Amino acid sequence: MADVSLKHVGKTYENASANTIEDLSLDIRSGEFVVLVGPSGCGKSTTLRMIAGLEELSDGQIWIGDRRVDELEPRERDIAMVFQNYALYPHMTVAQNMSFGLRLAGMEKVEIRRRVEAAAEVLDIGVLLDRRPRQLSGGQRQRVAMGRAMVRDPAVFLFDEPLSNLDAKLRGQMRAEIRRLHKRLKATTIYVTHDQVEAMTLADRVVVLHRGKIEQQGTPQELYERPATRFVAGFIGSPTMNFLPAEVVMSDDGVALKLDEAILPAPAAKAEGLAKRLGQPVEIGVRPEHFVVDAAPALTVTVDMAELLGPTTLVHFTFAGVACSAMLPPEHASGEGEQQKLRIAFDRISIFDPATGRAL
Repeated sequence: MADVSLKHVGKTYENASANTIEDLSLDIRSGEFVVLVGPSGCGKSTTLRMIAGLEELSDGQIWIGDRRVDELEPRERDIAMVFQNYALYPHMTVAQNMSFGLRLAGMEKVEIRRRVEAAAEVLDIGVLLDRRPRQLSGGQRQRVAMGRAMVRDPAVFLFDEPLSNLDAKLRGQMRAEIRRLHKRLKATTIYVTHDQVEAMTLADRVVVLHRGKIEQQGTPQELYERPATRFVAGFIGSPTMNFLPAEVVMSDDGVALKLDEAILPAPAAKAEGLAKRLGQPVEIGVRPEHFVVDAAPALTVTVDMAELLGPTTLVHFTFAGVACSAMLPPEHASGEGEQQKLRIAFDRISIFDPATGRAL
């Protein structure tokens, strides 16, 4: 295990703006599981490939432990990488694929066999060691790719969207496998995905990238409950957060927010700051589960569509010209074309400056 430190790292491609990294600094603690997440083109895979040595830096430094590695060859960096497409040799058996790097390094056969068998036991692929990749399912191939990384006993594990080729059920199973494996090995792990569900379920810390820069980082719960920007609020969480235009006004009860024709009290914790913005527009962020059914509602809306999702129903409606969704208990959800009475749990909302996108 080792710390990983990116110091003012930059990457610029000639005649291209996508995947450009600008002055990125990030410290990852030994044994930490960090997930880099963001939309396509934000630079997350480029960042991982620079750590691996598969992309050259335009600026900055990368350190693993007490060694600066950005000028070293990939094989000299003490890392192991698991790719999206598994990258298995089709003519080799599972055991040969897992041991290939060790054999190339000249390791003793007895030690190679011990490491392969130990990794196979952890990953529950011992019965597959004599098979070839074409005889394996997608999940089994991914386990083999993970085993090939494990036998290296590296200082750092790198995962580049390893589950994107699997179906939804298998992705859920493999997420649990990867998390269990990390807890057992306690290895420093950097994991790239565009899937925010993977990020939320796997990470000790999530780093949200946007246009080559870190938008916010923190625990999954911190990012979900206290997004620093409108971008993070909209990217983290499924179904996505609702964003409603509002105006800061003064009511008989103090500072309030005017949403369409409704005048609603401002959250107590934010009232003092909002008092300085009287008459100014703001944007309210409400997660679908923070709409509450209430007999004395603040809002009455017409349901456009209702999706039964088992334990919950996702009710779609339009409010103040904005398409919104509320996650409600099925027994309290109205049907298409019916009126739905709702209250916003104002102690749970986020408020953003519409000009800057920053949280207030």
